[in-house]
Order: sequence, then C-alpha cells, then structure tokens
Amino acid sequence: MRLRRIIRIMLFILAGLTAVGFAGFLWLRTTPYWSGITLFWEDRRVENFRSMDQVFPYRRVAREGYVWGFGDDPRPLPESYRHLGEDRDLAGFLDRTVTTGLLVVHQGDIVHEEYRLGAAEISRFTSWSMAKSVLSALIGIAVEEGHIASIRDPIGRYVTDLSGSGYADVPIEDALTMSSGVAFDEDYDSFTSDVNMLFVDIAAGTPMAETIAGLERVREPGIYNDYISSDSIALGLVLEHATGMSADAYLASRLWGPMGAEAHAFWNTGRSGEVLPMCCLNATLRDYARFGRLYLEAGARDGTQIVPAAWVAASTNPTARHLQPGPNPASSWTFGYGYQWWIPEDPQGDFLAIGIWGQYLYIDPVRAVIIVKTSADPLFDDNDHETVAAVRAIARAAAGE
Repeated sequence: MRLRRIIRIMLFILAGLTAVGFAGFLWLRTTPYWSGITLFWEDRRVENFRSMDQVFPYRRVAREGYVWGFGDDPRPLPESYRHLGEDRDLAGFLDRTVTTGLLVVHQGDIVHEEYRLGAAEISRFTSWSMAKSVLSALIGIAVEEGHIASIRDPIGRYVTDLSGSGYADVPIEDALTMSSGVAFDEDYDSFTSDVNMLFVDIAAGTPMAETIAGLERVREPGIYNDYISSDSIALGLVLEHATGMSADAYLASRLWGPMGAEAHAFWNTGRSGEVLPMCCLNATLRDYARFGRLYLEAGARDGTQIVPAAWVAASTNPTARHLQPGPNPASSWTFGYGYQWWIPEDPQGDFLAIGIWGQYLYIDPVRAVIIVKTSADPLFDDNDHETVAAVRAIARAAAGE
C-alpha cells in the first residue's frame, strides 16, 4: 500500500509538471520570443528570411526620388564552374545551397534574375552580415561630412559609454578591418558563445553599448584580423553618436534615397529600439544590386558622388599584411578583409559582402558585374569558397568570356 501511494504521488507530480510545462509552451508561443526561438528552424527559415518584419521589430528605411534603373539583357547562366580541380553543375549548386534569389547585372543591365522557394521580385531578403558593408559606407560618408574627424580616432572619443571597455582606445579603422583585438566568441554553433548571448541581450532589450561594454581586449589593435560582430556594433555606436542620427535615418537620407532605391527597406531592431548595426537590413535583390553598383562605379550614381571614391578604394583594397587573402598567420580566415568587405583568395580585383546562411553581394569591377545571391544554406561556412568559384564563373559568362 505504501509503495502504491508513493507511485501515485509521483505520477501526480509528473502530471502536474507536464501540465505546467505544456502551459508554459503555449504561453511562449504567444510571446515575441517564439519568433526568435524558431528563426532558424528548417521548416521556417526560408520564409523567415524574407519576412523579418514579422519576426523582429524594425524601422523603415524610406526610398525617395528617381529610381536608378537597370536595363534588360537576358542571357543564360553557365552550366558549370570549376572548384577543387573539377567541373561542377551550377544548377545543382544553387539547389544544394538553398538559393532563394539570384540576380546578375552586367554593365547596368540585368542579365539574369530568378526567385525561388516562394520568393518574388518584391521580397525583402534579410542581409544578415551583408549589412556590415552598408554600415562601412555610412562611416565613410560621415567622415566626408566631417562628423568623424579621423578613422584613427579612438572609439571611446565618440562613444563615452565605451570609455572603460576594451574598445575605448581602439581606432575606428581597426574596428572597420575587424582588427580591434577585443575578445568576442563568434561561434554560432555554441549556445553560450558571445554572439548567441548577444541575441539574448537584444531580445531582453539591453542597450547595445551595455552589451559590449564588458568586453576586454586581448591583443593590440591593428595586428590580427579576427571577424567579430562586436566590432560592427561599436562602429554603429560611433556613427550614431558622431552624426546625432539613428543609423536607419542616416542610411535613408545619405544613401538609400540618393542611390535611387526602388523600394523601402527595413532594418530590424532589438527590444531597446536600436537598429542592429551588425546585421538585419532587409531589401529587394535589385536594391542590394544598386548598392553594389555604387561600389562598382567608385561610389557615384550618374556622376553624383554618394560614397566618397577614396573610401570605396580603401574599403576594398587592403594593404596591411594581416588583411591579405590566402593562408595568413595574422588572420583567422583565408579571405582578406577591407573596411567590412571581404576579398576572396586569388585576388582578381573582386570583393564581396557576406552574410550567414549564404547571403552574398559580389562585385567584379574588371568585368562590370554585380551578383546578389540570397539563401537559407545550413552549410554556409563550408560553401563560401565554392560560392566564390560559382559567382566568378557567372561573372565571366555575363561578360561574354
């Protein structure tokens, strides 16, 4: 009898815990946290990545004025590309990397445009870290306008909230090149990594400055390239403190409107209301291509300078040894790095913006080609080098080679 009573009590407790857990699950599904929890779920991420206005708060980036138009000159994609010594099927690669959109522009003409997995021309695809390259352009404009006196100025001079942090004495330029020397774990596969805890802070409404204020420097700035999103957060804070404007408002007035975007963009925010400077700009493929076209044309639209030409050149042509592509003991990756732009191995004058899950904005100035590829690729880290091989083949074909 005693044993039966104990078993009944245990079953009662278990049933109670199950009921509480189920009730908690139902409650969680009604909260904003549920969208964040399910953001990368396999059956949701394709839709989430083009519907981030339904996932997180955002601020609109308004377009205005005349649209910077593209011509139309359709032509086929190449059937194959060469990677690791073998010819590979391009169509299979696009399928395998869960491509959601692909746009190819040559000399101002759209030569290929396709949308997949439910996407359309009006879809606003999330950028993830491609936004870092946009942020770099805004820093360059702020320097040109005199809001930032010099990119050798320390970050703490503009952001007093970071005066006691590892970023206090880091020159702005060294954050631009991901060479701050600040310790930050960017491992997305580790639940407790700094980058994943960063998104927890964002969901909790912690201000950006507070989120990175506790980070410490582990090496001198400007000697080692180590990709960390906290550097971009620090740059976003510099931009807003120096200009007195939010990053989204500065983007709209200085770049999105002047470059002739055809659609409003939006930039996701945390619960604090601050835009996320290291990621999460959302725009159409054609507007990403327009941004790339600015860099193809030395920062100008139809002769009107928008991003300073010298900034475009400095951003995409790194000279320091630790920023060079290829095997490099002073870098954590084999791609080179400029001012928040990547330089692929075997340099050919080309450069690109990259976001996790397979977002790419590729620019080949020699061939006057721009390629935008959006994806929901779970093996994105493994596929970066192959993607470069594929887009280079597409660029050669677009240029008639």
